[in-house]
Amino acid sequence: MGWIVFGVVVLIVLWAIAIYNGLVRGRVAIDAAWAQIDVQLKRRYDLIPNLIETVKGYAAHESKTFEAVVQARQQAIGSKGVAAQATAENALTASLHQLVALREAYPDLKASQNFLALQEELSSTENRIGFARQHYNDSVNSFNGSVEVFPAVLIANAFRFKAREFFELEEGPQREAPRVSF
Repeated sequence: MGWIVFGVVVLIVLWAIAIYNGLVRGRVAIDAAWAQIDVQLKRRYDLIPNLIETVKGYAAHESKTFEAVVQARQQAIGSKGVAAQATAENALTASLHQLVALREAYPDLKASQNFLALQEELSSTENRIGFARQHYNDSVNSFNGSVEVFPAVLIANAFRFKAREFFELEEGPQREAPRVSF
C-alpha cells in the first residue's frame, strides 16, 4: 500500500514539473517573440531619419510632417510595455503614411532612387514587423491558453504565471491599408 501512495505522489510531482516547465517555455517563447519585434522596430527607427532626410531635400516646406514623424519615433523608442508600445507604434505608422504620401505631391521625389530604395526598405521592414507581431500574438495565445486551462491553472496560479497582453492595433486608419495612387 505504501508503494502505491509513493507512486501516486511521484506521478503528481512529475505532472506538476511537466506543466511548470511548459509554462516556463511559453513565457520564454513570448519574451523571444517580443525581442524579435524590438529588433524589427529598431531597424524601422534606423530607417526613418534617412527617409526624412531624403524627403526633406524635395519637400523642405513640409516641416510639420517631418516633426510629426520624429516625435512619433521618439515616443515609440521610449515606450515601455506592450500596450504603450502598441499605441506608440500606431502613431508612428500613421505619421509614416503621411510622409510616404508626400511622394505624390513631388514628382522628383517619386523618381528619386534613394527615396525608392528607402521606401522599399521601410515596406520590407513593415512586413517583418507584421510577421513578428503575429508570432508574438501566436505565442501569447498559446501561453494564455495554457495558463487558463484546468489543471494547468493550478500550477500557473501557484507560481504566479499571468496571462500576457496581445500586441493589437487601434481602430481606425492603422487597420486600413494605405492608399497609393500613381
